[in-house]
Amino acid sequence: MHKDQIIGTGLLILSIIVIIVYGYILFGTQHSLILLKITGMVAVAGVFGVLGWIGYTLATTPPPKPIEEIEKELEEELKKLENEMKEESEKKESTEKTEEQKKQE
Repeated sequence: MHKDQIIGTGLLILSIIVIIVYGYILFGTQHSLILLKITGMVAVAGVFGVLGWIGYTLATTPPPKPIEEIEKELEEELKKLENEMKEESEKKESTEKTEEQKKQE
């Protein structure tokens, strides 16, 4: 078996054991009230812990740039690239012309 299959089988067996033990404690002993209290507390703490984490993340993350500002930056970069391409093509043309002039002489 692969490592993932072994881990999956172990998780399945562990889940079945926890369900059986939970059911036994809930219905077969006098500790059912404390078990329900613990279960409720874990569930509420888990849900509101995740909710608090989401709130903290939203509160501390800086807002994104407006789309207009991003578009302006992209346009500036595009203009720079176009200018660079023009300069390169002009250089290439000028070198070709000088080479032709040298050949003619």
